Amino acid sequence: MAQYIIGIDLGTTNSVLAYVAADAEAPELKLLPVPQVVAAGTVESRTSLPSFLYLPTEAERTSGAFALPWTKSGADVTAVVGEFARKQAADVPDRTVGATKSWLAHHAVDRKGPILPWGAGEDVPKISPLAASQAFLQHLVAAWEHAFPDAPIARQQVALTVPASFDASARELTREAAIAAGAPHDLILLEEPQAAVYAWLDDRGEKWRKELGVGAMLLVCDVGGGTTDFTLVTVREEDGELTLERKAVGNHLLVGGDNMDLALAYQVSQRFAEKGVTLDPWQSVSLWHSCRAAKERLLEADGPETEPITVLGRGSKLIGGTISVDMEREHVAELLVDGFFPTCAIDTKPARTRASGFAEIGLPFESETAVTRHLAGFLSAHGDGGPIMPSHVLFNGGVFRAERLRRRLLDVLAAWFPENTPAPVEGPQDLDHAVARGAAYYGWAKTHGGVRIRGGTGRAYYVGVETAGLAIPGAPRPLRALCVASIGMEEGTEADVPGQELAIVVGEPAQFRFFSSATRKEDHPGLMLPNVNGLEESDALEATLGGKETQGEDVHPVRFKSRVTELGMFELWCLSARGAGEWKLEFNVREEA
Repeated sequence: MAQYIIGIDLGTTNSVLAYVAADAEAPELKLLPVPQVVAAGTVESRTSLPSFLYLPTEAERTSGAFALPWTKSGADVTAVVGEFARKQAADVPDRTVGATKSWLAHHAVDRKGPILPWGAGEDVPKISPLAASQAFLQHLVAAWEHAFPDAPIARQQVALTVPASFDASARELTREAAIAAGAPHDLILLEEPQAAVYAWLDDRGEKWRKELGVGAMLLVCDVGGGTTDFTLVTVREEDGELTLERKAVGNHLLVGGDNMDLALAYQVSQRFAEKGVTLDPWQSVSLWHSCRAAKERLLEADGPETEPITVLGRGSKLIGGTISVDMEREHVAELLVDGFFPTCAIDTKPARTRASGFAEIGLPFESETAVTRHLAGFLSAHGDGGPIMPSHVLFNGGVFRAERLRRRLLDVLAAWFPENTPAPVEGPQDLDHAVARGAAYYGWAKTHGGVRIRGGTGRAYYVGVETAGLAIPGAPRPLRALCVASIGMEEGTEADVPGQELAIVVGEPAQFRFFSSATRKEDHPGLMLPNVNGLEESDALEATLGGKETQGEDVHPVRFKSRVTELGMFELWCLSARGAGEWKLEFNVREEA
């Protein structure tokens, strides 16, 4: 039996582990201090582990400079994660990996292949997004087992958080990384905005029932280092008790603190140019990371009025030297407030245009950087004939440590809904640790019968079905979309997908194009859409049919069955139309052609 319930926030910028005793009558959540290398030869414990990975040189691997309390004597250290790696991102960007979680959800690259650091030279060793995610989790697991040697993590109850906007494929990859790192096979995946709500519920106790009445609509606005997530949670009454139900989730938006750092880096590069200094690509990446550190210091409540931003020199006159300019606190605040949280109308739609039809392969950052415009689109998409109106706001994510950014978002909401202005929820909000704490609280509530958020899957899922008919040279057959799971399908349930049988190839992989939608709330299993317009495509699903059940056939008729496990994983199965067997469809996450 588990001794502890553990919540893990595998964040884009920082990762955190929180825990509570499994037999506690009331949850007393604690944070695990995580030992990590902060400088060569120096180890300190912090409550968060920066989600950065540094690939040391051959000489550094055996130097002993990166040994941790659990490192075996003389071991070859092939990767360093945490604070030291975060610092190295500015000085040695071509050996540093960041934004791993965003890469893990990026369908256009081989997430199991050694591709990171992206764009680094052939002389630099590479690591896959999956392996990098595993490395962060392995560090947390090692830190846990160093602190609690009698409670191995594989025997504990673990809840691991993922963005609400992660599709089924990205969730599966996250689970795969966690299990490879030593987490139990029955770990639960929990959406990050829900975890933030659970942390708030833990802080408020029974007070939340007075603060959120029946019909209240809570907007969770989560802007982290790499992503933006919106979630709506509504309050209902059932048998005289207040219940929470997730109403809607937004799309996976690659806009956040990283984009802000890039905006600052561009501004600083112009100042360097005024000094006659042109930065090369290596220095530009270094500048990006330097701006992140400067932004965090400048936007702190008691931050300095100015902060120097420095990059290492590369020219013959600057070998061993540095180049530096100062950034002013007020200028940075205005740039980020107006650039990422501009005032706009509620009917504004986020821009989707690109400068060119060609684009480099890399992280698909949003062309629209305005969080407020994305929020307007989200509220409009989930309303009934008009934008849905939240009554309360819960902030999450490190970006909202800046009070000016929180205030601007509230001002924009007030302009949209002047008659009933959404109010921030009461009580302190721990933006750095809330997700991990909320995940641990969720695990405790699930065991002890505390309040839980209902809602099921946040997306409807579809498979592409090629239409029959005569082939036209050079033109693919039109693709229809068969709904195999509706929005809100609850954990621990399954559904047969009615409709026509499909024939799939026997003895070799049969692939199905897979799609999803966060807004098509009326679609039900068996519904056939005439096309895939408006749906988001994910990784293909794949199965290989074989064995005696298929009786040596070349093709075999099947139908589908959907299942959402108790652990929050979506599964799709092929069922023999002749009752001869069933085959689980697996995600094909290899590199796309």
